Amino acid sequence: MDITISTEQDILRTSVAGYLAKHYDLDASRDAASSAVGWQPEVWRAFADELGILGLALPSDGDNGCSSHAEEVMVVVEELGRALVVEPFIGTVVLGGALLRGAQYECAQKVLTRIAAGDERVAFASDEPNSYPSGHDVTVTADWNDEEWIINGTKAAVLDAPLATQLIISARTAGDRRDTEGLALFMLDFDSEHPPEGVEVHNYRTIDDRQASDLVFTGLPLSADALITAPGNAWKLIARARDEATAAVCAEAVGLLRTVLADTVSYAKLRKQFEQPIGSFQALQHRMVDMHIEVERSAAAAHLATSQLDAEASMRARAVSAAKATINEAAKFVGESAVQLHGAMGMTQELRLSHYFKRLTALQTEWGTTDDHNRRYALLS
Repeated sequence: MDITISTEQDILRTSVAGYLAKHYDLDASRDAASSAVGWQPEVWRAFADELGILGLALPSDGDNGCSSHAEEVMVVVEELGRALVVEPFIGTVVLGGALLRGAQYECAQKVLTRIAAGDERVAFASDEPNSYPSGHDVTVTADWNDEEWIINGTKAAVLDAPLATQLIISARTAGDRRDTEGLALFMLDFDSEHPPEGVEVHNYRTIDDRQASDLVFTGLPLSADALITAPGNAWKLIARARDEATAAVCAEAVGLLRTVLADTVSYAKLRKQFEQPIGSFQALQHRMVDMHIEVERSAAAAHLATSQLDAEASMRARAVSAAKATINEAAKFVGESAVQLHGAMGMTQELRLSHYFKRLTALQTEWGTTDDHNRRYALLS
């Protein structure tokens, strides 16, 4: 499979990698993640003003407002993975951008412009406690009372919610729990420190230094303008946005895996046992070759998923599920092998491998486990 990138995309990769190498310090990032702020706003501003990568949320030219810059997103996100960036690029630019591009409401288009300028950040309140990981297992309700929408229910593990300025909520206006036709999308101006009346917020930091919230809606009133995707149209948009976000996480994983492999090979050249570098031992060489194969297999899978994002829905979903299942397995094997080859040092906070390992572990369940995607692939086939 040809996974080469264009000259323009290579320039983009070089620009992002160069900025991150100079300005994105891992220790500073971890300190920010564990602080009350939870991230580095100045980095986000640089993404908008210096690199311009937040503009990838905007529609591509001539796409009728639906498609993303998929190949460019893949290039950028892989570099963000290499540097273990915790700022909410995928949640805002990829997932939020996909939902807003397809909304076709003026308010949604204005938010897209503000995302590109670095002034808005988006979180998608989709999953719920004990919900099936399909995206349409929704019990949060939206009832119209002739004047406004009233939202009731609970959303769980809403990634990036503590950092968000806009919250997109999936809610059910009709139908049974897993019915796709009764879903709608609503947008809410949001500040987790000062939530609107009718919203209870529980913020926390995840094991991989991301920010998330559990949200409880109790009689939350929303105006008619808050509806950005009407019932009957929302599920198609949600399904595509979830696949775009999953493909982006796959590309991020490739960047993570490349860094983990490079660090492991370097360590094996330096660490000595029996007065020889451990990298000279054939058994360890075989393990690192296996790690390399998994990394390259993951890169091909991520590229395939990205290339199929504009395909027919079932073909797109099959490619994304195949990629996510492949990369989940690679993340487990490469991550655990790297920790083992580093010995006891592999899990110390002082070694950056431990932080990459946590992220690789967390993304194995983000947007679906291996079993979830194997099951979806089988059903679609």
